[in-house]
Amino acid sequence: MRRHHSLLWTAALLWPANLQMVAQTPAPAFRSVAPIAFDTAGPVLRAHTETLKPFTVAGERGVLLGQQDGSLEAWVLPVKLLSHLTIEAEIEGYTVPIDVNQQSAEIEVRPDRTTITFAHIGFTVRQIMFSPPNPVPGATALTGPVVLFEFDCLHPTDFTFRFTPNLEYMWPERNEGHPNPDWVAPGPGPNEQAGGYYVIHSDYPDLAGAVTIPGARPGILAPYQERPQVHPVELKLHIDPARDNGRLFPLLMAVGTNTAAAGTRSLGDTLEKLNENIAAAYQANDEKYKALLANSVSIDTPDKNLNEAFRWAEISIEQLKAKPYCGAGAAGQSPSCPDETALVAGYYASGDSARPGFGWFFGRDALYTLYAVNGYGDFALAKSELEFLIHRQRADGKIMHEYSQTASQIDWKAFPYMYAAADSTPLFLMAALDYVRASGDTQFLKDNREAIEKAWGFETGHADTNGIYDNRQGTGWVESWPGGMPHQEIYLALLDQQASAAAGQIESLLGDKEKSQSAEQRADAIAKAINQPFPNGDKGCYAFSRNADGSLDRTKTVYPALAWWSDLPGTSQGGTGSILEHPEACLQQLASHTLNTDWGLRDISNDEKIYDGMSYHQGSVWPLFTGWAAMAEYRGGQPLAGYQMLMENANLTRAQDLGAVTELLSGDFYVPFGRSTSHQLWSSAMVVTPVLRGLFGISMDAQTKTITVNPHLPASWDHADVLHLPVNDGDLDLNFNRYSDHWEVSLGGTSVSTWRLRTDSPGTSLKSRVPVVRVPFPRVQLDESAETPKPGSSTEHARVLHEEREANRATFVFEGPGGSMAEYDVVGIDSVPNLKIDSPKNKGIAYLAPCKPPCRATFMALHFPEGTGWKTLTVTLTW
Repeated sequence: MRRHHSLLWTAALLWPANLQMVAQTPAPAFRSVAPIAFDTAGPVLRAHTETLKPFTVAGERGVLLGQQDGSLEAWVLPVKLLSHLTIEAEIEGYTVPIDVNQQSAEIEVRPDRTTITFAHIGFTVRQIMFSPPNPVPGATALTGPVVLFEFDCLHPTDFTFRFTPNLEYMWPERNEGHPNPDWVAPGPGPNEQAGGYYVIHSDYPDLAGAVTIPGARPGILAPYQERPQVHPVELKLHIDPARDNGRLFPLLMAVGTNTAAAGTRSLGDTLEKLNENIAAAYQANDEKYKALLANSVSIDTPDKNLNEAFRWAEISIEQLKAKPYCGAGAAGQSPSCPDETALVAGYYASGDSARPGFGWFFGRDALYTLYAVNGYGDFALAKSELEFLIHRQRADGKIMHEYSQTASQIDWKAFPYMYAAADSTPLFLMAALDYVRASGDTQFLKDNREAIEKAWGFETGHADTNGIYDNRQGTGWVESWPGGMPHQEIYLALLDQQASAAAGQIESLLGDKEKSQSAEQRADAIAKAINQPFPNGDKGCYAFSRNADGSLDRTKTVYPALAWWSDLPGTSQGGTGSILEHPEACLQQLASHTLNTDWGLRDISNDEKIYDGMSYHQGSVWPLFTGWAAMAEYRGGQPLAGYQMLMENANLTRAQDLGAVTELLSGDFYVPFGRSTSHQLWSSAMVVTPVLRGLFGISMDAQTKTITVNPHLPASWDHADVLHLPVNDGDLDLNFNRYSDHWEVSLGGTSVSTWRLRTDSPGTSLKSRVPVVRVPFPRVQLDESAETPKPGSSTEHARVLHEEREANRATFVFEGPGGSMAEYDVVGIDSVPNLKIDSPKNKGIAYLAPCKPPCRATFMALHFPEGTGWKTLTVTLTW
C-alpha cells in the first residue's frame, strides 16, 4: 500500500537535497548469499506441515511468528515491522499462478533455525529462519530475525512476496498514522541488478523501517497524482535456475528508532551490512546454541521422547531471552539504560494487535521458570533475571509482575499491570534462595540484601488477621472469579509459608540469627494456620480460599499442589513433602479424572458448578498446573501419578509449536485454545523441573557441596544418566544403574572429589569411600506407558490414584471409565515367586497373567466395573 501524509511535508521540501546527497554516494548493494554450511548435528524435530499450527523463531533482538504454511509476521524488537507475508510463483511457460504457501510440505525445527519446505512439481523452496543474538557490526539501525529463501527451480520462475507493512511499537507505546512504503531504486551503475529497497515511513522522523530481498523489484507504486488507492506491498524476484539455484536470498529487515537511524540512507546501509553479515550471523547463532547444549544438563534414559522433550524445554527457555528496549540510546551506555537480559513470558502471533502473545517480561512467570534454569545450571541467566526484577522493585518492596518491552518509553506505572500480582513477591524470595542453593553465590545475597529484606518486609507487613499474606495486595492466581474476587487464596497462603522458610535460610546465610529464627517461626505459624481453616471437609483436600468473614470457598482446585513446590526445611510434614497434615486426599484429588485429563491438570474440578472447560480460569488445562501437580505426587510418595503428569507435559513438545509447550488447552478436548500462547515460558519449564527434582529427586546445596537424590524411576528402566550438571566449581554426572533390589547412584565429572552424595530414602547404604549411594526400590513395582492422546479426544485413559506399601504388600487404587480395560506391567516377579492379587470389593475383574519362572515381569489386567462415568478399583498384591 502507498499512502502520503501531510506530516511528511518537511521530507518533501528536502527531497531535492536528498536526491543530490544520494547521487554523490554509492547506493547500497544487495546480493544473494553463497550456501551456508548449516549445522546438522544437534536436536531436530520434523513434521508434515499443518496450516493452522504455529511456529516461533525467537531471539534476544527479534522474533518471527507464523503458521506452518510459511506465512509470518516479523518483529525487530520492540517493533512489529511487517505481517501477513505470503508468496506466489509464476513459472515460465506454465500459465497458472501458484500459491506457494499452499505447497508447504515439511517443517524442520532445530535450536539454531527453523525450515519450512514448499514442494511443487516445478520447484522446491526452503524458507530458513533464525534470530541472531548480536547486532550487526557498524549498523546504526536495529536488526532482528533473518529469513533466507533457497530456490530449486526447473524453469525460470517469478516469485512475488506480499506483506503488510506495520511499523508498530509493541503495545502500549503509542502508534499513530499508517506506514507509508517508498521504493528506493539503486540507480544506474554496477549495483543496478542488485535491486533497491523499501523504506517504510511513519508520520515522524524518528521511526522508519526498511525491507528488501537482493535482486527484487517493487510491485505497484501509485504516483502521488493518482486518486487515493491501496495496493499490496510486493517484492518481485526473478529466479534463473542456471544462476540462482542453491544460493540464498535473504529477506533483509531493519528498523530505525531515532532520527539518524531512521534516515533512508542509514537504513539502506544497515540492510547492506546485514546482507554482508548473514553467514557470520548464522554462525554466531549456531555457536550460541551449541554452547547452551554443551553447558546445560542433559538426560539419557531409555525413553528417547522424554530425553528429547527435556532438551527442547531448555532450548525453548533460552529462546525467550530478550533485551529490554531503551529507546534511542544504546543499552549499557547510561545508568538509565543498563545492558540487561530477561525472560519474556511467551510468544504467539499478534494478528492485528501490537502485542505478540505474552511478549512482555513477567515476574512470576520468570520466577517459576528459574527453578528449571537453576536445575539445568544457567546461573548467569538466573542472576540476570533476579537483578532485572530488583531494578524494578517498588519502593515499598513489592516485586513487579508485568513489564512491557516498550515500558521504558512511556509512563508505565500509570498502567495497572506492573504490580498487579501479589505472588511475585513471595516467589522472588523463594527463587532467590533456590538460585543461591544451586550456584553457591552467597555474594548475590550480600549485594542485594536491601532489596531482599524490603521484599520480605512488604510480605510480612501485609498479612491478614490470621497472620497470612492475602489478596488485598493484588491477584493471587485467578484474575476473575464467579461471585467476586477471593480474599485469601490457599495458593497465596502456601507461597507465604514457603517464602517465610526461604527468608529464614537467606538470613542464616547472611549471618543474622535473630531474623532467621523469626522467619522460621513465621513459617511454622503459617503452616499451623493453613491446617486450621482451610481443610475442605467432606470434599477432601483443602478449600480454594478463605473469605474475609472466615467462611470458605470450597471449590476443588489444583492450587493445594503448591504445598509440595519447595523442598526447604520447615516445608515438610510427616514425610509427605509438604506442610499439609492430611495430604492423601489432595494427592488423590490431583490424580483423579475430575482434575487430571490425559493432557494435563485443570485448575477446577469438572464436577464443580462453575466449571467450564473453555474458561481461562475456571476449567482450562495449563501445563504449569501439571508441573505443580507432578511435583506434589513425586514428593508426596506417589511416583506413578507423578510420572503420568510429567509425561502429559513432555508429550506436548510436539503438540503445537514444535519444540515448545503451549500455554493452555481445553479442559474437555485435547486441543489448545485459539489464543493459547504457543511458545510459553513456564510451560516448557514444567518439563525440566519435574524431571530433575521429581523423577530423579535431585536437590542441590552448594553451600555444603551436597547433592541429595531420591529417585522415582520407572520400573522398566535399567539405567539413566543426568549429564553435565553444572556446579560452582565444574560439573557433575549422576549415573543411575538398576540392580536386583536397588538403584546404584554414582557421582562423576570434574568436581566429583569436592561434592558428596546422599539420599533420604529409607534403607539406603553408602558405598565405602566413593561417591555412590544405593537406593532400594520396592520388590514389586508397576510400570505404565505414557500414551499421547489423539487430537480432539476426551479423557479416557485409566490412571493410578494412590499407591501404598507395606513389607510384603502393595495396594493400588485405580480409576477408569466404567466397563473399560487397562493393563499394567508388574515388575519384580523373579524375586517374589508367590505373588498373589486381590481386589476385595471387585472379585474377578483384576488378574495377573501367568508367568513361568524365571521371568522378571508380567502384566496385570484390570476390568473396571460396568456403568456410566468413572469407576475406582482397588488392587492388593501380596507375596
